[in-house]
Amino acid sequence: MSVMADHWVENHRRDGWRRQAKAGGYRARSAFKLKQIQARFELMREGDVVLDVGCHPGGWTQVAVETVGEHGVVVGIDLQATQPLEGATLLTGDVTDPYTQQRLLDVLAGREVNAIVSDISPDITGNWDIDQSVALDLVAMVFDFGLPRLAPGGALVTKLFQGIGVEELIGCVRPHFSKVRRFSPDASRNSSSEVYLVCRNHTPWSAPSATVGTRFEALMSQRLDVPDDEVDATPSGFRVVRRGSGQD
Repeated sequence: MSVMADHWVENHRRDGWRRQAKAGGYRARSAFKLKQIQARFELMREGDVVLDVGCHPGGWTQVAVETVGEHGVVVGIDLQATQPLEGATLLTGDVTDPYTQQRLLDVLAGREVNAIVSDISPDITGNWDIDQSVALDLVAMVFDFGLPRLAPGGALVTKLFQGIGVEELIGCVRPHFSKVRRFSPDASRNSSSEVYLVCRNHTPWSAPSATVGTRFEALMSQRLDVPDDEVDATPSGFRVVRRGSGQD
């Protein structure tokens, strides 16, 4: 094992949030990220209907179940099967698949969703440009899947990785909510570029008709469609240093 790998493993073992998660019975250290977001913004309330998109292994789902109580409803969806959790309905499937969406509608039984939470991340390839593009497309998908099911006044929080395209995506999201801001929980790793986009007070009556994904793709196409004669060929000393990453 390399020195860098040894260092990562040691830091991983010393991670206080991971120890707290284990002691508290949470399935992942990321549970504390949602707990801190909830403490700050109160996105979920007792009796709410909550949808957890990309729920595996279930840490955020556990926090949602605790928050909404026995009269609330929590539904989690992930491509990977999640171990059963008392108080939650867990679906395995692709949220863009009509069959999976119909299963969700059956579970909701006509009830609107009060809060959507998502800690979803793409499979990391190591190519920063590709990973960032896929991550932002995933976030746009979460909005396009969730917004039609989100009640007026509802909330949505999802993970973002800082980088190219983030400002464009946030601009596409703003018309759907009266309050949109970025927030970095203490439980996020210091070396991580992740932040959480916290959107409150869903205002569907003021939203554009085109989907978030469609508008985001158009903005990025405009940004990347630079004529050859406008490209500055001057060499740059800038280089990207890719940090090692681990699962949360």
